[in-house]
Amino acid sequence: MPELPEVEVVRRGLHEHVTGRTVASVEVLHARAIRRHLPGAADFAVRLTGQRMDAARRRGKYLWVDLSGGEAVLAHLGMSGQMLVQPVGAPDEKHLRVRVVFEDDGPELRFVDQRTFGGLALDELVEVDGTWLPRQVSHIARDPMDPEFDADAAVRALRSRKTDVKRALLDQTLVSGVGNIYADESLWRARLHGLRPTAKLTTAKTAELLGHATQVMLEALGQGGTSFDALYVNVNGQSGYFDRSLAVYGQEDRPCAWCGTAIVREPFMNRSSYSCPRCQPRPRDAKTAAR
Repeated sequence: MPELPEVEVVRRGLHEHVTGRTVASVEVLHARAIRRHLPGAADFAVRLTGQRMDAARRRGKYLWVDLSGGEAVLAHLGMSGQMLVQPVGAPDEKHLRVRVVFEDDGPELRFVDQRTFGGLALDELVEVDGTWLPRQVSHIARDPMDPEFDADAAVRALRSRKTDVKRALLDQTLVSGVGNIYADESLWRARLHGLRPTAKLTTAKTAELLGHATQVMLEALGQGGTSFDALYVNVNGQSGYFDRSLAVYGQEDRPCAWCGTAIVREPFMNRSSYSCPRCQPRPRDAKTAAR
């Protein structure tokens, strides 16, 4: 699923292409795409029509657009969701789910989703610690690129959670934005195995890990994010290329850039973890990560 860099790339595209524009009409082509909007497709279309899109925002991996009426369009990209800006009259994408037409007759905003795990919804904005967020994401912690992010507080939160370090890093209520890819990359840079207990990490080591997570996401953002296939694209349909710079994620059996040892893959929460067995030794008392 897209992580902070990929979602930020989309947010920037939306900010450039839809901010200040007023919705003329909305067409929902697949009801599943608005299943999180409980009142249904007709209500979604009617309430969005006539509203001005004021700002595209993000927290962690969550994306939304503020509306002039005080609500927000919250976008769940899921595994294959795309927010595309297309000229009026351009051929419809095979998996087009929602079309938004604007009053200025300029490019349309299209939500395309092959696997239909993503979707759009209207949500009310609520104030949390001085920031307005859609209610559905009000529990999500700030991410390292947020101007108000408190790194010291995040370090304390990570160390206080009694679990292994990778699970803590993926907990969006502690620090948001980090997913499986960038967790593995930052753990490799910190030379930590993902099963290392948080209780055994020093404050300095935890801060180092968080710094690596921030840096690797900034590097990925600079390359348009990580795209393993054509599903992860920006609003113009272009893929990122940070996958060429990945040191461990998806690199099973390839040599570690530091020591030359073959990278290994281990099961982790119905996904996979990648690490160097020499640079990131597995804790002796670690339980299997498959559960």
